[in-house]
Amino acid sequence: MKAILHIIEHDFRNFFRYKWWLAGLISMNLADLLIMAVVYNQMVSPEIAELTKSYFNFFAPGVTVVGLFASAFMIGREINMEVRRQIHHYMLSLPITRLELAVGRLFAGGLRGMMYMSPLLLTTFLFLGFPSLPQLLVILGALLLLATGISGLSIATAVSTTSFEKFVTARGLVYYVLFFCSSIFYPLSLIQTLGREGVMPQPLVVLAEFNPLSSGADLIRSFLLGDPPFTLNMVRNLVVFSVIFATTATFAYMKIIERR
Repeated sequence: MKAILHIIEHDFRNFFRYKWWLAGLISMNLADLLIMAVVYNQMVSPEIAELTKSYFNFFAPGVTVVGLFASAFMIGREINMEVRRQIHHYMLSLPITRLELAVGRLFAGGLRGMMYMSPLLLTTFLFLGFPSLPQLLVILGALLLLATGISGLSIATAVSTTSFEKFVTARGLVYYVLFFCSSIFYPLSLIQTLGREGVMPQPLVVLAEFNPLSSGADLIRSFLLGDPPFTLNMVRNLVVFSVIFATTATFAYMKIIERR
């Protein structure tokens, strides 16, 4: 654990090197909530308005998950740069095993995402109300699973690309697919209805249902808004996502730094 904590400390130091950029990013996310959501609240169609009651309240948990995703994914950018510039040779020279190094990077990415997300989650609580202590613990546990899985997805993407341009392209594709095929912006019930009516392709509906971002946002909504109702499928999706990508990232990172 001592070696892993050293790696986490190292990555947190790197994270704070971008403090002004992070402050700008948090401000942008808050602007999405306090400006865009207010405007959209007056513009959404009657069908969405009926499903969400208040689009502002509906979108607040979505912004929290968006911020968590963006910040947890940053670890991949750093690892991709290290591999390209062969900085990882220095890290391999330290008295730390490759497994400890991989696990430390994985958890550092997830914990950094949780730290970045905290102001957004607190803002959501201020507007929608604070959950009970058991509900808060479930929310934080679920978001930690989501952040760890996102960190693993980012690391797996970073070590499987040979250039920064390819990593940026892959990151953009992941962003586009996971953000817009989810319940961040629209209720999952509306997406399912569009699928049954043939308006939306069924594979996209299935992706939205199993998307971990949908599960994270809807889990927060279930406790703060009461809709959609809480189900174990939300937690199951997050656990499966986290385990798959945490495991994949750990072994992929260990192999790639040994090879290069």
